[in-house]
Amino acid sequence: MNTIAYFKERFDQFQPDDDHGSLDKLREHAFREFSNLGIPGSKHEEWKYTRVAGLFNKEFQLPADPLTISITPDDLKAIRLPGHEMANEMVFVNGFYSFSLSQIRTNGIQVVPMEEASKNEFQGQVSQWLGDSSQYLKDGINALNMAFIHGAVFIHVAKGKQIEHPIYIYHITDARTVNIFSQPRSLMIVDELAQVQVVENYATLGSNESFTNQVMEIIVENEARLEYYKIQNDGSNTNQVSTTHIRQIGKSFTHAVTISLNGGLVRNNLNVILDAKNCEAHLYGLYFQSGHSHIDNHTIVDNIKPNCLSNELYKGILNDHATGVFNGKIFVRQAAQKTNAYQSNKNILLSDTSSVNTKPQLEIFADDVKCTHGCTVGSLNEEGLFYLQSRGISEKTARNLLLGAYASDILEQVKPEPLRGWIEKLINHRLETDLS
Repeated sequence: MNTIAYFKERFDQFQPDDDHGSLDKLREHAFREFSNLGIPGSKHEEWKYTRVAGLFNKEFQLPADPLTISITPDDLKAIRLPGHEMANEMVFVNGFYSFSLSQIRTNGIQVVPMEEASKNEFQGQVSQWLGDSSQYLKDGINALNMAFIHGAVFIHVAKGKQIEHPIYIYHITDARTVNIFSQPRSLMIVDELAQVQVVENYATLGSNESFTNQVMEIIVENEARLEYYKIQNDGSNTNQVSTTHIRQIGKSFTHAVTISLNGGLVRNNLNVILDAKNCEAHLYGLYFQSGHSHIDNHTIVDNIKPNCLSNELYKGILNDHATGVFNGKIFVRQAAQKTNAYQSNKNILLSDTSSVNTKPQLEIFADDVKCTHGCTVGSLNEEGLFYLQSRGISEKTARNLLLGAYASDILEQVKPEPLRGWIEKLINHRLETDLS
């Protein structure tokens, strides 16, 4: 059975008995798109350096029933983030949201099953914004997630609420008995004058292989502030395509940081759409890969309205046989006059067998703008190493100091102190073990 036929069979099995109206129509349309587009291969320009087609030849189980979930509180305890005692915790297991394992501690945050939100007072927002990412991601992977949208949630941050404690979102894959293919989905509305911090973390239990195809769409309304953090430190037996789609529909502020420290194959899609005047967005990324891991960061900053500011800085460290990809696009539409947009990607290769393909891009259709982009690929600064060693510092310690300083301007963008301290410990541990 080929890939399309297999997912068609599973799609038919997944269809609920009760009518979900517009949600069912979205599923059906998305599956038609998946059938037409298929799995992207090497001829697909956006997937040229990241080969995912081979993963679909493996025997992954596509969980259909959230009742089969076997995660215990002790399993969750082992992967909780620092500061979880006060945080609002949302838990997805094998792609399904678990209300029993989750806990919302702060007033002003409402989490509703997507099926319910598509029919209640949030119906208009679900109808308007669910699937917005498909305008930018024209591939079968994104369509496949929408086609199997089960166990998804709608998240609403109420108007004027300044959420004091962050939202921690855990994506857990239970691969202790079989290979698992999971597809978490969420839609978040950050209402007017609201402020919130969102942290996504990923963990796979067990030694079997996992494939997570995850999509989160966030709408940021007028005078709202969003801080978004993605942390990836999973095992070498994991594969992940993670999409974060942020649309700013009023004058607003977005701060996004992606930290990728481990994993087998990792593909991150980050879209930030500046769809109102005077929006501001900051995108930061740090990837530190070793072994045979592969990291691919694809970013889009789309300036639709005038007087917007965006700043993007991604840094990479690649060791052993690790490979990296950075593809950053900045669009400046004709109406987006007075746009200021900056983009930079910097990479350090620590071995002769590591590599990176980097492609910063600008597409400008307005004439009154300030835009820059650039990339660098090189090795560790030999003069800096020599200087530190001449002061009696060992070569290993000198390398760690230089790499730590290189990563510091990304780490300082992680605003929650407990989270930043934890990430710094993870990086220091990697420096000690990988470069020993």
